[in-house]
Amino acid sequence: MKTAVIGGTGFVGTRLVERLRATGQETTSHGRSTGLDLLTGAGLPDALRSVDVVVLTIDAPSFDAAASPFFRSTTLNLLAAAGTAGVGHIVLLSIVGIDRVPDVAYYTAKVLQEDLVRSGPVPSSVVRATQFMEFVEPIMSWTSEDDIVRLPTTRLQPIAVDDVVGTLADVATGAPADGIVNAAGPDVFPLDELGRITLRARGDRRTVVVDESAGLFGAVPEDALVAPPGARIGSVNYSDWLTCRPPLS
Repeated sequence: MKTAVIGGTGFVGTRLVERLRATGQETTSHGRSTGLDLLTGAGLPDALRSVDVVVLTIDAPSFDAAASPFFRSTTLNLLAAAGTAGVGHIVLLSIVGIDRVPDVAYYTAKVLQEDLVRSGPVPSSVVRATQFMEFVEPIMSWTSEDDIVRLPTTRLQPIAVDDVVGTLADVATGAPADGIVNAAGPDVFPLDELGRITLRARGDRRTVVVDESAGLFGAVPEDALVAPPGARIGSVNYSDWLTCRPPLS
């Protein structure tokens, strides 16, 4: 079986390519740096030649309304090329709870992407993951000023990227799910408390102040991004992850 990872040079894709190759899977990595342009379709026929499974891990270049036309164009181009190439399975990386957050433009765009893949000509699986542990500190940076970090109480269930990659690899090497597979970390935290835990672990003296309107997650209903029953639960909890993960520079 041959797998093509579209977005294989990115944050998740690089790790997934390594994981699949380590288990003996023939895997190719594709992105703009390898000559693939999903917006125009350039490079798609070569990328999908003799491929059985495609894993799509690309991100939009922005979180605003421009994400929807980006995902529409890139996904339709991929689906058309995959159908022509005889690809047997498309796996899409998405986000837990996006259908419950209509006020966030990026989440609406991801729902569009999911709908296109699921209604397309190729059997599919959608892997929805909760917020990555690796992104908690960048999230905090969005709403930091001087010695204050403003965060809402929105509940998150952070997952380590390696646990997400494990789920993607399992789904990619199995039969199409013809639906959604949810993946999440083992613990649920209000985002403000997640911020305090992070600052303490880093020896950071900044103060977290609750602000329900702060940042992207201020528009998210309290439990929308918590995984539903039946989700695959990762093995890494956030406290242990913080202990072995150096702070971002």
